[in-house]
Amino acid sequence: MREATFAAVDLGASSGRVMAGRVGPGTLVLDEIRRFPNRPVRVGGTLHWDILGLYGNVLDGLRAAPPGLASVGIDSWAVDYGLLDADGRLLGNPVHYRDARTDGVMDRVRAELGDDLLYQASGLQFLPFNTVYQLLADDLSRASTLLLVPDLLAYWLTGEAGAERTNASTTGLLDVRDGTWSRDLLARLGLPAAMLPPLRDPGSAVGALRPDVAAETGHGGLRVTAVGSHDTASAVAAVPAAGDRFAYISCGTWSLVGVELDAPVLTEASRKANFTNEGGVDGTVRYLRNVMGLWLLQESLRAWGDPDLPALLAEAARVPGLRSLIDPDDPGFLPPGDMPSRIAAHCRRRGFPEPETRAGTVRCIMDSLALAHRATLRRAASLSGVDIAVVHLVGGGSRNDLLCRLTADASGLPVVAGPVEATALGNVLAQARAQGVVGDLAEARALVAATQDVRRYTPSGDEARWREAAVRLGLET
Repeated sequence: MREATFAAVDLGASSGRVMAGRVGPGTLVLDEIRRFPNRPVRVGGTLHWDILGLYGNVLDGLRAAPPGLASVGIDSWAVDYGLLDADGRLLGNPVHYRDARTDGVMDRVRAELGDDLLYQASGLQFLPFNTVYQLLADDLSRASTLLLVPDLLAYWLTGEAGAERTNASTTGLLDVRDGTWSRDLLARLGLPAAMLPPLRDPGSAVGALRPDVAAETGHGGLRVTAVGSHDTASAVAAVPAAGDRFAYISCGTWSLVGVELDAPVLTEASRKANFTNEGGVDGTVRYLRNVMGLWLLQESLRAWGDPDLPALLAEAARVPGLRSLIDPDDPGFLPPGDMPSRIAAHCRRRGFPEPETRAGTVRCIMDSLALAHRATLRRAASLSGVDIAVVHLVGGGSRNDLLCRLTADASGLPVVAGPVEATALGNVLAQARAQGVVGDLAEARALVAATQDVRRYTPSGDEARWREAAVRLGLET
């Protein structure tokens, strides 16, 4: 086994980064090369991603990367896409999943085709922004090829079009049973199958940098490798777990809460609980449910003019807990806007006291997310049959000491927090595995556990108080 350095392009819903990961025997080190904001832009009433700005930052990051890179991999958030014409030109900036264009589309499709048919085909949680509903709200008249965001950037780097399977599994168009595009569902929806590119798996070669890109970045001969291009797939691959009795919370703008399985769960109970079956690395299934996540805090901070977050969290920790509560998954919290006012109104409607201070609002968010984590973990265990012994909380949320502590208390399970950069680590490890620098998934996870900083939280044992709060919020009976 040798040592090599890989570049990871990791794009989140609020920021992006280009990292260099050095991997070898007992070595897994990440260095940040470039970090940049990812701000949506509203034009003519439609919310778009600034995809060209993101691509420019990716090029800048690669330009600043050390020489001798073994390869580069790209991951991002799910469901959003770009459409190319017959000449391979982008038809328009990708639309943001929080845009209102899909309002009512999911309900119409569910009424026409039925929940059971849709769930048995794709195994996906019913979310109004899933790719399938976006496509039905889009103008496809000039579209020749659909590329999800990581695949679009890889196409611009290499000229090779394809769809990495873990991200394709979030579209609602991939057959959950055999991992191929669902021709039957496409036909029923009237969507053109020809625009969907060939599928590829994590670890497969995408292609070498185009000559103009190689000249611009200074990395002649550099190749792009497919990774778990859905950022959660990469994050779960880097969970420092031993064995299979673990749950994960990939916590950032969203909290993705679930367990890792060998096969999908397509029962009626799973469908009614709105759990999703998404693709993971090595053919695993990420059986999970989306919880609104730190979006609630991010939008509140934006409304307040971005105050000092550590000080605000410290103050929130001193606020009496489980007083003001919200359902984080209420659809009213999905769009951008004045989140503190929405939270106050939600508390008022549900009969909880309105938070009186900013710290009170933050405590409301943290308590409510911990309760949502509790409910989702318990449901995941019940539906999948996994006897959860530990919860691994990875991603940016693992830096939030208050949320980690409250999640342990609420769930009654030990929480291992970290690594923060789990997604970039999973990205790098997929590339390292492809070149034989690291062995199987268990070996990759053991390397994460041996080299990365984590914190452990033990539950307080105050089960009765958390159960009473869950009942008050309507999460348990």
